[in-house]
Amino acid sequence: MNLKTVIAGAILAGTITSAQAADYVIDDKGAHASINFSIKHLGYSWVVGRFNEFNGSFSYDEANPAASSVTVNIKPASVDSNHAERDKHLRSEDFLAVDKFPEAKFVSTAFTPADDGSAVLSGNLTLRGVTKPIDISVTKIGEGKDPWGGYRAGFRGTTELKLKEYGINFNLGPASESVYLNLNVEGIRQ
Repeated sequence: MNLKTVIAGAILAGTITSAQAADYVIDDKGAHASINFSIKHLGYSWVVGRFNEFNGSFSYDEANPAASSVTVNIKPASVDSNHAERDKHLRSEDFLAVDKFPEAKFVSTAFTPADDGSAVLSGNLTLRGVTKPIDISVTKIGEGKDPWGGYRAGFRGTTELKLKEYGINFNLGPASESVYLNLNVEGIRQ
């Protein structure tokens, strides 16, 4: 086999692998996806909540998971901690500053699978006008046909954000310097 044949085969294999990647839209309208958060309250208990408005998409190829990509847009004003006064405070300048920064965004830069089926999704999160790289620990939940003739894939992710890195300096005490995100994503293949 000559060098030209090997190179042509490699190019063809790369083309075939790319063609197998599937694009998905996150099922945020069907209540099959969620962006949840938890933060310690003064070190005595946990405050939990979610963002009710977000959208996004991802590309995933089981044969080549490293080529996966994700984009998610979040409306910080949709924060919901099940307490109206606290939510009003979370939307203020002390925290999310939603009047100045009406959108948060995550754009992936790498997807690194591990041998145990987990992965690390790396990317840039923009929150309050500050963009920082983050890593999200990801587990694939499953994929397959749905009862309506479509095809779905689902993942779960977790990450920790340091509030001060995003310009959130409101002092809740040393036990409350980080917020933990739990992400549940179900996508509908396009």
